[in-house]
Amino acid sequence: MKLLDIINGAWALEAQNLIEIQGIYTTHLRGEKIDVAGVEARLGRPLTNEQKKYTVREGGVAVLAIEGVLAPKANLFTEISGGASTQMLSAQVQSMLNDNAVKSIILAIDSPGGSVFGTPELADVVRSAAKVKPVVAVSDASMCSGAYWVGSACNAVYITGPMVNVGSIGVVQRRSYQPAAAGEPVVEEITAGKYKRVGSPDKPLNKEDRAYVQSQLDHMYGVFVGAVSQNRGASIEDVLANMADGRVFIGQQAVDHGLVDGFSTVDAMVEQLAINPAQFANRRKAKFAMGDQTSKPAGVQALANPAAQAATKTEPVLLTPVNNFKESTMDMKELKEQHPTLAAQIETDQATSVAAATASAATAERERIQGVRATALPGHEALVEALAFDGKTTPAEAALAVNAAHRASIAAAATAHANDAPKALPHAAAPSDAGKTKAQMAAEASAYAKQHNVGILDAVKALGFAV
Repeated sequence: MKLLDIINGAWALEAQNLIEIQGIYTTHLRGEKIDVAGVEARLGRPLTNEQKKYTVREGGVAVLAIEGVLAPKANLFTEISGGASTQMLSAQVQSMLNDNAVKSIILAIDSPGGSVFGTPELADVVRSAAKVKPVVAVSDASMCSGAYWVGSACNAVYITGPMVNVGSIGVVQRRSYQPAAAGEPVVEEITAGKYKRVGSPDKPLNKEDRAYVQSQLDHMYGVFVGAVSQNRGASIEDVLANMADGRVFIGQQAVDHGLVDGFSTVDAMVEQLAINPAQFANRRKAKFAMGDQTSKPAGVQALANPAAQAATKTEPVLLTPVNNFKESTMDMKELKEQHPTLAAQIETDQATSVAAATASAATAERERIQGVRATALPGHEALVEALAFDGKTTPAEAALAVNAAHRASIAAAATAHANDAPKALPHAAAPSDAGKTKAQMAAEASAYAKQHNVGILDAVKALGFAV
């Protein structure tokens, strides 16, 4: 893929970051030297493309930082943007999954999003890892657009405080062209997500071109919405109505709109996972607590609630709207009426995802049953079949159960054999036969034999009489 394809392609990114990046690369593609020092001064940080590796902390909790603009590969792009490679991040997640020292995972996210190339694949890798090990996302600054796509794939999503930015779910394509008359290049934007570019001045494309680009962005937007719906356990209608109209939500607003599950720092989450990783083994579902939002921005009413204040562990803060617009929602019925192609694509993608998940679950169950049956030992067929169809026992657990049952049966057989063995004859004290007549000894031997159910010869030997 060429650099120009990435720059002019679709983005899941906040506006100011995209404008900055495209300005830099427009200069680069013209063959002009990039003022690295000037870029560093504007960004307030040095430029680097070094992807940090994950660290393993107490309790086997691995922490992986995801910082800056997301791009497919580590190259000049990530060096200038100061971002992260989705390709390298995917490799890091896979490495944590295969690392036996890692018991659970935290993605520490501070990113405005990035290119749509590679982001869905990274989110899929994260979601697959979360099925095997507990995976939690924590953001201390920004988790927007493509970065939220990745974060929502975790089993749970948290932010550190009331000013963290979350959301901006949508897709934008920004193009520039040089008009025939001399003058500055003209910039055009096409978006998917109602508020993805509120207030951005556009000059319309011609009807056919705009329809084509819009259909492409609508498709990408549908994939994005479908992924958030699946990741957060919410219906398509709830995602469209509360989460995916392109807005950025601040702090408690993100909790109210179901994008995140609450507040926690990375250190606090490390402690929780180290003590009890199982609490994050299953995927959390989005919870919506907006109440009446017609006259107040999301979060204000929740912060007026003492219980909500205690949960955030912060002083009550009156949050202002991110954009100057009247809040509104769109349900699936309205979406079908206004954007029938997008609605159909979302429903198709959702059905495909459900079918794929069903097929994957069926395959996993068949493999589990086959693995359990492979642990069979003669005499334990009934136990193995019961374990195979209980829907939960793994092959490793089945092997332990069968071995334990086999050991128990061996011990029981040994006990039964011991109980069935002939009992040893009791040894009577050997009396002296001196002074006894043969008739007396014969009478005693006969009595002993009758009492102990043995032969006369054995009785004579047991009594110690001379034969």
